[in-house]
Amino acid sequence: MKGLRHPWVLRIAAWMLGAAFLVAAIPKIADPPGFAEALHAYTLVPAALLAPIALALPWLEGLIALALISGLARRSAALLASFLLLVFMAALAINLWRGHPVDCGCFGIAVAVRTAAERLTTMRWDLLRDAGLLILGMLVLRGPVKDLSA
Repeated sequence: MKGLRHPWVLRIAAWMLGAAFLVAAIPKIADPPGFAEALHAYTLVPAALLAPIALALPWLEGLIALALISGLARRSAALLASFLLLVFMAALAINLWRGHPVDCGCFGIAVAVRTAAERLTTMRWDLLRDAGLLILGMLVLRGPVKDLSA
């Protein structure tokens, strides 16, 4: 298990998590109304908060991504990323439990028309993907406190 704390392993884990957050942020920054629509489909957020969340969350994801990739405040960024991933997983799990199919909205707006069963299956895969990203975040958090950017 000591190999998992090697600086290069931690650096690569942070870069992978940062890349995922950056790829997720860009299409949402480009299309806030589309992202607000995806958030609305979850039926978990009050209507008054949809627009502010749709405007702010992608920028937060982008800042987290830049911090993870650059090494600046990497542990804080990993903590925030892990928290967001838990929130995202909870939102998916609640809707999966309800049998309410939603398109994740994680990496932009889905354009393909899919059946409810296909979307529920995709939600399970989305949960698995988010769990993998959460493992990367935990790995970075368990690393040494010293700066990993060197």
